[in-house]
Amino acid sequence: MTLSSCDRTTAGSFALEGSVVPRDAFVISKLREAGAILLGKASMAEWASFRGENVPNGFSARGGQTTAPYYPNLDPSASSSGSAVASAIGLAAASLGSETTGSIVLPASRNNIVGFKPTLGLVSRSGVIPISPHQDTVGPLARCVADAALLLSVIIGNDPNDACDIGLPPPQEWPDYTRALDAGALRGKRLGVPRALFQDHPVINDAFQKSLDIFRDLGAHVIDPVDFPSAHELKQSKAEDIVLTVDFKPALNKYLAELVEVPTGVRSLADVIKFNLAHPDVELPSPYYTDQSQLLASEASQIDETYYVALAENWELGRTRGIDAVLQAHQLDALILPTDSYATKPTGVSGYPIISVPLGHYPQHVQPIPLIPAPLHSSAPNMPFGIAFIGTAYSEYKLIGLAYAFEQATKARLQTRAYPSATPATQLKDVISQ
Repeated sequence: MTLSSCDRTTAGSFALEGSVVPRDAFVISKLREAGAILLGKASMAEWASFRGENVPNGFSARGGQTTAPYYPNLDPSASSSGSAVASAIGLAAASLGSETTGSIVLPASRNNIVGFKPTLGLVSRSGVIPISPHQDTVGPLARCVADAALLLSVIIGNDPNDACDIGLPPPQEWPDYTRALDAGALRGKRLGVPRALFQDHPVINDAFQKSLDIFRDLGAHVIDPVDFPSAHELKQSKAEDIVLTVDFKPALNKYLAELVEVPTGVRSLADVIKFNLAHPDVELPSPYYTDQSQLLASEASQIDETYYVALAENWELGRTRGIDAVLQAHQLDALILPTDSYATKPTGVSGYPIISVPLGHYPQHVQPIPLIPAPLHSSAPNMPFGIAFIGTAYSEYKLIGLAYAFEQATKARLQTRAYPSATPATQLKDVISQ
């Protein structure tokens, strides 16, 4: 999580050590106004997993290597990993993360909690260290849908410092999403299963298949399969990579220029790259963390015709011939599919909402699979996974109801526990007493 507050905001990098932000992030101000107690900041993937393609999930120079608490050395998945782990093991009632593509819902899936990436523009990004104004958003990570709905209700609102236009009219008024918490919300709803977006995860896909009977028992109509007209092109498209690579440099340079103080002298992406090269012992340590290829690619990029074509392609594949096309063609209320699939690509490029809730976990007989070269496991016994609900722009209220009804019927989170040494034993009262 990369939210500005009185604590240090560094995106996990020593390049921003000691930097001073001009103000609280907008979402932090909203939380303070609502009476929330801010305990601190979570570790994260450095520069929100945008330093280099070969840097392991959850690693940052300042924070070290985050791991999921369900198996030793388990990959925590994506950039908001520390926020997900903190919520999963009760270090906080809930947390915030940021998502460009998957960085809220994928850590939620891997860490057995609820993650909600709202519609682009519903939540301000002001004060958030950016990747792309076309995809970045802030969202809640919590142990249940009710807590995520409450947190989302607090952090939404108009912010003059983040004028985000996604080409669609925003809600006329800001809703209280806790009113969507209805255990009967699935009754009569039409849910589509976009099979072409599934990946080859037999355990996860089998659990998902079994869940379809639960949806039917709860009164939902499951239309299976339904596929995006753009499904094949979407999976093959490089347009998102182009947009994010180009967006990162001007967005980060703007953020750095507005800092009140930067003791390291870093004021641009070029400065970040130079800092890393000058401090390889902490920023590029061998053998797993030497890569800054994404920073280099972004620094070398430029806004050109290819960039504008890629922007248009993202909306075409994600919205017009993607989510909106399939919802309208089959008169669907939402799409459902495993979170660990291509679910996050259409929601990322479209700016549309996605919520992930716990679905199941890997059986004990599964052999752990180490990632190479990263010192993490990509799958392991007891590893959790989630189910995703996807809708069109500003359909958060409906999605919360659907996710809540499924969560209450299954209680899937309670089937999986963190391994003992990853479970905190110290209580807050014990710390305060000292």
